[in-house]
Amino acid sequence: MMKIPIFYPILDADSARRNGLSPVEAALRILSGGARILQFRYKAVFSRQVMVDVEKMANLCSQSGAIFVINDRADIARMTGAALHLGQDDLSPSQARPVIGAAATIGYSTHNEQQLLAAASEPADYLALGPIFGTSSKQNPDPVVGVEELRRLRRFTDRPLVAIGGITRANARSVIAAGADSVAVIGDLFPEDGRIEARVREWVELLSR
Repeated sequence: MMKIPIFYPILDADSARRNGLSPVEAALRILSGGARILQFRYKAVFSRQVMVDVEKMANLCSQSGAIFVINDRADIARMTGAALHLGQDDLSPSQARPVIGAAATIGYSTHNEQQLLAAASEPADYLALGPIFGTSSKQNPDPVVGVEELRRLRRFTDRPLVAIGGITRANARSVIAAGADSVAVIGDLFPEDGRIEARVREWVELLSR
């Protein structure tokens, strides 16, 4: 069974640009801070320039010994040798597996008990569960799971479980204590002072205690 890094940064392309950074520059700073996995989330059309950026981020992850994850797109993950993360509205893991290959890592998002149980029959290497807390990173988020429901649902799967949604440095330890193997962070990657590397180091230190 795969071991997933406890700190799981998700680089949202729009968030990076709002903070005055290209996705490649943001990726470089996140990896420089010590991240060992990085998911790239991009919801628009994969233009030629975006593909150039994706290839650069894949190379940066390879040089850093980090896992590179593409959100939603099995074809792009296959082209770049990346892992793939799928949501409930994307291809299912069983549909994506022939595209991405038997050896590639697939993650799969769940939001409640029914989806978590259904994921047992899917060829996913790890599962995500959330939102654990309220989140502003999605326009139409699913109902909040909460820490106690995370604790209850943990026993329904033996796969690595990534908690996501509204997780901050103040509440992250409670999420790990409730059974999550890893915490996904989106908004808190970009501090107001712009010191992304320092913020990532802070996260890594916090979660390694």
